[in-house]
Amino acid sequence: MTATAAAPQPARQATSLWILFAVSFSHLLNDLMQSLLPAVYPLLRDLYALDFTQIGLITLVNQVTSSLLQPLVGLYTDKYPKPYSLPIGMCSTLIALLLLAVADSFPTLLLAAGLLGVGSAIFHPEASRLARMASGGKLGFAQSLFQVGGNFGTAIGPLLAAFIIIPLGQGTVAWFATVALTAIVVLSLVSMWYAGQTRMAKPEPVPVRHPSLTRRKLIGAFAVIAVLVMSKNVYMSSMTTFYAFFLMEKFALAASDAQLYLFVFLGAAAAGTFIGGPIGDRVGRKAVIWVSILGPLPFTLALPYVGLELAIIMTALIGFILASAFSAILVYAQELLPGRVGMIAGLLFGFAFGIGALGASLLGIVADVTSIVFVFQIVAFLPLAGLLTALLPDTDVR
Repeated sequence: MTATAAAPQPARQATSLWILFAVSFSHLLNDLMQSLLPAVYPLLRDLYALDFTQIGLITLVNQVTSSLLQPLVGLYTDKYPKPYSLPIGMCSTLIALLLLAVADSFPTLLLAAGLLGVGSAIFHPEASRLARMASGGKLGFAQSLFQVGGNFGTAIGPLLAAFIIIPLGQGTVAWFATVALTAIVVLSLVSMWYAGQTRMAKPEPVPVRHPSLTRRKLIGAFAVIAVLVMSKNVYMSSMTTFYAFFLMEKFALAASDAQLYLFVFLGAAAAGTFIGGPIGDRVGRKAVIWVSILGPLPFTLALPYVGLELAIIMTALIGFILASAFSAILVYAQELLPGRVGMIAGLLFGFAFGIGALGASLLGIVADVTSIVFVFQIVAFLPLAGLLTALLPDTDVR
């Protein structure tokens, strides 16, 4: 392999578990706060007479704001690391929560959703880079541990909404400002370690991509990755945005009960997230991508037609299998373009959020025209995109 000069990189060291757990915990706090927005959709719909199209637009503003900024943040910090951007970015999330607690109109809800997206955009690329820096070479394990924190946070949000916000009202969203303050403290401590590593870093040659990976092959590989991420995240977004409404319509459940069943799906997704990375370290990223994208297909196809008990079991299986994909995809993509850790993380996180939001917005329109059950009959075919995994190059680029 040849080498090229790059930005200073810390020398590989032993895995820093306390940093990994701290970053994972901060990811939990961040995504918990992010997940409060879709979790309170049933409450907001009743308070402000929102239709599914407007709910989809709130998701669109939140995630498109995040998706547009994340690649830019990652590209910039690849060249100019900004350790203290993590706690600073969390301040945007804090302001968004306080605004969401007092919002009394649809435009104000959109503004709060946008500020939440800004906080997420600043957090994910740098936190992903930090997890890789502390990995000690266990890249899949580090990314999975980082991701599982976020997934558990996403799972806890609807649970807290069911027990606190929906019964007590919109104003209780402000209580979660304490979560944002906790995240700011944790990220400030982690940023001190990050800043120290950056100061001690020495310029090192970074290996370029494997010579067999031509520009044409790279473009093709990233096109396939884009379709796989789209498949996964549109389905996940349909679940987080509309699954509670699906249960309420199909099985006449109360909003609080529907949120509890959403927690089952999200909890299973959190568990699946942790599995994908370590298995990818052992058996290869591509094998994990195959199983995690295509594997849920039988369950997604059956979900709209089964009873409540089977639906809960199937959604848990779907969440567990599907969520194992992202860590493997992220590390695989970073290995395709060495030295572009932040840019790839920002691009994939941003694209994942953006395409999920766009999917939720379009599906909201479909739900208004047809029914929420019909939406789940459509998205059931998305895992078929997993067949495209066969087109990904097998070259070991590590």
